[in-house]
Amino acid sequence: MRTSGSFVRAAWILGLAIGGVALAQPAAEPRTSAPAPVGLPAGARDVSDLLAPLLEKHKVPALAAVVLEGDRIVMGGVAGLRLATKPEPATLNDLWHLGSDTKAMTATLCALLVDRGVMSWGDTLASRFPDEAPAMHEKMRAATLEQLLHNRGSVPADLRRDGLWAKLWGHTGTTTEGRLLLLRTVAAWEPGAAPGEKFEYSNGGFAIAGLMAERATGRSWEDLIQKEVFAPLGITSAGFGAPGVKDQPDQPRGHRPGGKPVEPGPGSDNPASIGPAGTVHMSITDWARFCAAHLRGDGRNPNRKPVLLKPETWDRLHAPWKGEANAYAMGWGTGTRPWAKGARESDTGAILTHAGSNTMWMAVVWLAPERDFGVLVCCNQGEGGAKATDEAVATLIRAYDKKP
Repeated sequence: MRTSGSFVRAAWILGLAIGGVALAQPAAEPRTSAPAPVGLPAGARDVSDLLAPLLEKHKVPALAAVVLEGDRIVMGGVAGLRLATKPEPATLNDLWHLGSDTKAMTATLCALLVDRGVMSWGDTLASRFPDEAPAMHEKMRAATLEQLLHNRGSVPADLRRDGLWAKLWGHTGTTTEGRLLLLRTVAAWEPGAAPGEKFEYSNGGFAIAGLMAERATGRSWEDLIQKEVFAPLGITSAGFGAPGVKDQPDQPRGHRPGGKPVEPGPGSDNPASIGPAGTVHMSITDWARFCAAHLRGDGRNPNRKPVLLKPETWDRLHAPWKGEANAYAMGWGTGTRPWAKGARESDTGAILTHAGSNTMWMAVVWLAPERDFGVLVCCNQGEGGAKATDEAVATLIRAYDKKP
């Protein structure tokens, strides 16, 4: 089974890589020696030259990255090839598969529907799917929307039992029907722990949360996320699954171990019914729009400017489970880093982070709301991509901190 990447792994690696780097200095002035990549805002510094050495070091085809100050991209760049086997260079406008970074998007959609009164955090599987409840295990009936979004809904990480994963691969109906198949199957299993008691990173749990939004609205998750989240944020490049057209080097390809590109189509991504957990693709500059909304929505940001959601809803999205230190929030890993500490005495260095991979791509984001700062990096290969993206993040934090 393909999994979506571990935010815990990314957090640990970056913690070793950059230690206590502080962000006390403004970003360097834009370079003028070469044209900035297409898609980089005017005045932003081109950092493509900082990414290029990491390609050979980590044996990956391409890297793209942006650095945020609030809702502005102040640094960005791209290096490498769309396909390891063809000469077409990657661009900043290219589409990158975000894997489990989709989870924060599904949580944001659900939060929006809660704000509108269409859903509630306490919605249970039994209350949202009363027709399915009799077949559910009695413990699973009580699993709530909020628990699912915290990866505490008792939906297991491994979906192979009873041939479920194979059935999702072979499913030919709509994605909503596929998610209903998933719900019916896993909700009938006896959970290892009662909902709320145990953290278990679960693609299935987020897929079911997306299904709850579908049941509440009568619309597909794909339609909801595009029209209710992406469009209001100005995101126009988003889609689902591997980007591009088969046999045309029009977009980056995901790569298997050893650098073999995978053409869009069957086998290029996880089953589409798992979409709410990790199938979104978009340009990295559009992803920055989404991340900027979370950065500016956070109550710890001195330049807070909430959009899309109520301030108290942003706070709830970013809060770890029942206040547990470093616990998973809704679609975000939480914790602290010295480099993320702001100038105020009360600042702690709070971070929001996540990594996403379907084993053929890697995408990593780190947000430091107390500094109104963020770094996003994408790579079109899973093997080596984790180390490449983590080192790119550390490199860009140091570059941001360096005086012009």
